[in-house]
Amino acid sequence: MTSHLNLDELNPEELRALATQLIQRVEMMDKQISHHKSVNEKQAHEIALLKRFKFAKCSERLSLDQASLLDDLIDTDIAAIDAELEALPPALV
Repeated sequence: MTSHLNLDELNPEELRALATQLIQRVEMMDKQISHHKSVNEKQAHEIALLKRFKFAKCSERLSLDQASLLDDLIDTDIAAIDAELEALPPALV
């Protein structure tokens, strides 16, 4: 398709053919745009996940006191679960 068409010189059949070509080209470009958008969204999501994996460890480090408190809480929770299991009738365990 040339960029300098004189539409006045085209007959109705040539105008229809040109319109068909342009419509097909627009549809193809719409599909490409849609594909590129979905690829960009997937890559943006992947980048966000990778950043979270990379920086989460640095920002979520626990001090020794915090780790000790967390261990104490976990031990308390495990003890409470064990007590609940022991209180259950034998048929349910």
